[in-house]
Amino acid sequence: MTATDTSRAVLDKAARENFPVAPVFLPRAWRQDLTAVYGFARLVDDIGDGDLADGGRPDAVLLGLEPEAAEDRIAMLDAFEADLGRVFSGAGEPSHPLLRALRPTVRKHALTPEPFLGLIAANRQDQSVARYPTYADLLAYCELSANPVGRLVLSITGTSTPERVRRSDAVCTALQIVEHIQDVAEDLARDRVYLPAEDMKRYAVDEADLAQPQAGPQVKALVAFEAERARELLYEGAPLVGSVRGRLRLLLAGFVGGGRAALKSVERAGYDVLAGSPKATKSGLLREVGSTLRREG
Repeated sequence: MTATDTSRAVLDKAARENFPVAPVFLPRAWRQDLTAVYGFARLVDDIGDGDLADGGRPDAVLLGLEPEAAEDRIAMLDAFEADLGRVFSGAGEPSHPLLRALRPTVRKHALTPEPFLGLIAANRQDQSVARYPTYADLLAYCELSANPVGRLVLSITGTSTPERVRRSDAVCTALQIVEHIQDVAEDLARDRVYLPAEDMKRYAVDEADLAQPQAGPQVKALVAFEAERARELLYEGAPLVGSVRGRLRLLLAGFVGGGRAALKSVERAGYDVLAGSPKATKSGLLREVGSTLRREG
């Protein structure tokens, strides 16, 4: 597999997102820059999850490691972070093609390393932290794993303000919680549980309950509780949509509407997320995007 093939394998996963991060209605320059950011975020997640093409061996070599090092996720993340450093320092060309593609975007928009380092830190945390005692702990994780993406979108589109960042953080955290709700069974198979332990205790749910082929009443009640939290965060963040104009407004409505459509799919499934991962339909997504645009002016 060539370096081009490796990059394409990562970027092709965009087709499976609830809402594309760089849809065709955006200006070409924005699409290029958002795709570069998406490539970074998708790659670091794939390293952290062990989901790289060909077992990660081509990426390991690109990052200056032996092919066998692909099995060591921490070593891969460390090498990736070192390669990211070249994007910002200018001391040599980044080794990975997705990081080489990121460098012009970083320079054009004077992006800082912090959001990118946050995404790496979240995936490094995934290697050692598999359970979250409290909701506050989960929010701290989302601050690393989700919120940087929204902040980068605002920076690239030249619309970042403190208030918009606050709203964006609420939306991004909500979308991360929604994903956790949808993927309870998949996460458990990876020995990860993103439902706060304090909430599981409150609803008398243990991990054996999460391992069942179908959700019982307590699990459904727990999922409904977490879904409501995500819904409230989307409500808090939704005014972000009305604070911008043009095609960016449609993009942000897509993120908010995508979250709402995903929550509707969970609700339609009766909050049974163990029998399958509820996903929004295309028609449901479009309805929620339209509703969000109408509500947010």
